[in-house]
Amino acid sequence: MMRVGQGFDIHRFSDDPDRVLILGGVAFPGARALEGHSDADVIAHACADALLGSLGLGDLGSWFPDTDESYAGADSVELLRTVVAAVHREGWQVANIDCSVVAEEPKLSPRRDEMQQRLTAVVGAPVTVKGRRAEGLGALGRREGIACWAVALVERQG
Repeated sequence: MMRVGQGFDIHRFSDDPDRVLILGGVAFPGARALEGHSDADVIAHACADALLGSLGLGDLGSWFPDTDESYAGADSVELLRTVVAAVHREGWQVANIDCSVVAEEPKLSPRRDEMQQRLTAVVGAPVTVKGRRAEGLGALGRREGIACWAVALVERQG
């Protein structure tokens, strides 16, 4: 038996010069960081949200609320790891996750393999990351932030 979940996350860019942009568990030094309670890794967040959705386990905000100070500055890859463990406890395994990231900046292709390898290692299944541009349309096109959509396929263990 298989199930599919869809995840989404979006964060605006931060004006805080001390924040570091993290995407797919990879730091992008020198790039504008994203604003958020955790490290604001939109890719890890969308992956976790897709996995939660596949099994009807709620959403990222219910698992890791931004009102809980214990998650302030949290490493989103570790949050994803927690969600993967929950998927396994429920008797499922991840088959794959596919992500589409909409960002005018930074360019993702030079770091794509690194992001995919990091996420794949945490998830235990292939994770693909595709970069897209908004072509100047809307808030994402005006370089106000970054968004990510993810689709996860899980299959019953055994």
